[in-house]
Amino acid sequence: MTVQFGIDRLIADPALRQPLAGKRAALVAHPASVTRDLVHSLDALAALPEVRLTAAFGPQHGLKGDKQDNMVESADFLDPDHQIPVFSLYGEVRRPTAAMIDHADVILFDLQDLGCRIYTFVTTLLYLLEAVSGTGKALWVLDRPNPAGRPVEGMTLMPGHESFVGAGPMPMRHGLTLGEMGHWFIRHFGLDVDYRVIAMEGWAPDEAPGHGWPPDRVWINPSPNAASLNMARSYAGTVMLEGTTLSEGRGTTRPLEVLFGAPDIAARDVLAEMHRLAPEWLAGCRLRECWFEPTFHKHAHHACSALMIHAEGPFYDHTAFRPWRLQALAFKAIRRLYPDYPLWRDFPYEYVLDRLAIDVINGGPGLRDWVDDAAALPTDLDALAGPGEQAWIAETRALRLY
Repeated sequence: MTVQFGIDRLIADPALRQPLAGKRAALVAHPASVTRDLVHSLDALAALPEVRLTAAFGPQHGLKGDKQDNMVESADFLDPDHQIPVFSLYGEVRRPTAAMIDHADVILFDLQDLGCRIYTFVTTLLYLLEAVSGTGKALWVLDRPNPAGRPVEGMTLMPGHESFVGAGPMPMRHGLTLGEMGHWFIRHFGLDVDYRVIAMEGWAPDEAPGHGWPPDRVWINPSPNAASLNMARSYAGTVMLEGTTLSEGRGTTRPLEVLFGAPDIAARDVLAEMHRLAPEWLAGCRLRECWFEPTFHKHAHHACSALMIHAEGPFYDHTAFRPWRLQALAFKAIRRLYPDYPLWRDFPYEYVLDRLAIDVINGGPGLRDWVDDAAALPTDLDALAGPGEQAWIAETRALRLY
C-alpha cells in the first residue's frame, strides 16, 4: 500500500482542511517538508483556496536548511514568494513569542523527525504546544514517519537535565512519530491545546524493507547532516560523538554514520575490543574499518581512522540493531585501550554552560560514568537503561496511531 503522509492527505482531502477555512494558518517547516511530488509544503498549502497562510516558522538549521553546524542561528525574514514573515525558532528565541503566535489561528507543524530525543524538532514541538496552551489557538501535526521505527533505547532523561536537546523524561530513541509525541506532551505536561494529528495512511513501522521509512519515498535531508536513512537509523548512538573529541564525520560526505574517527586511535583495535566486551551489541549491522579526512570541524585536514556503520541492505536487522548501546560500547572500548584519552569535549553544548556536553546529550551523567568506570560491565549499562526503556514502552503504547 502506498503511504500517504499527513501533508499529502491534507492536500488530497478537502474535508480534512475544511476547518481551516476562514482561519489564519502558520506553517512550521524545513527542507524535507515536501509532498509526495516533492513540492514544498509552503507552496503546496499556499495553492489551496481554503488555506490562508499568514506566517511560517523555521526550526534549527532554518526553514531553508542552510545552517550547517549546531549553534548557528537563523534570522527572521520575509518570504519573497508568499510575502509572509518567517520566524526563526533557532535565533533570538527558541520558544515562540506571543507576538509570533498572534500571526495565526492554527499552526500546521510539518517537520520530518529522526525519532531521537536530542533531535531538536521534538523540543520545538513542545515549545509550540506550550506557547498555544490556553490561548484557544490550534496546533495540527501533519504526521510523518519515524525513520528509526518503533524500537526504544537509551537512558531516560533525568529531572533537572532538561534542555533544548532534552524536552522531557523520554529515552534517547523514543519510537514515536511527532504526531504521537504531541499527545504525550499534552498529557505529561497538562497542556490545554486544540490539538489534531493529520495521520498517515499505510505507514507500517514494523514491516521490511523500510522498517519505518517507506521505500518508495525520496529521502531529503531534514537537517544538513541527516543525509541518509542509514544516518537516521544510527543517529541515536552517533549523536553522542558531538559530546566527545572524536569526529562524527562532519566535514565529510557521511556525517553521523561512523562510530568515531580520530588520527590517534586504531579503529581495528577498537573493533576487536568491542567484540571481546559485548559481541551481542554489534548485532543488526556491519561495521567497516575506514579512513577519512574532514575538510572542517574536529580533526580537520588530518587522516582519521574510523569505523563506519552499515545499518542498511543485507546487514540490517531492525529488531537487533541497537545504536545507542553500539556507540556506548565503542566509547568503552576506547577507554579501555586508551585509559588517559581526553574523550569528553568540554564546551557549551546547545547553550548549556554548567554540564559536560555528553551529559547534556544523555540527559544525565550515567553513560559517562559507566564509560569511565573501569569495573563497569555491559550488563551494568543494561541495568541502568533497561527499566526506563520498558517503562516508556508501557507508558506510550496507547498513544500509537499506527
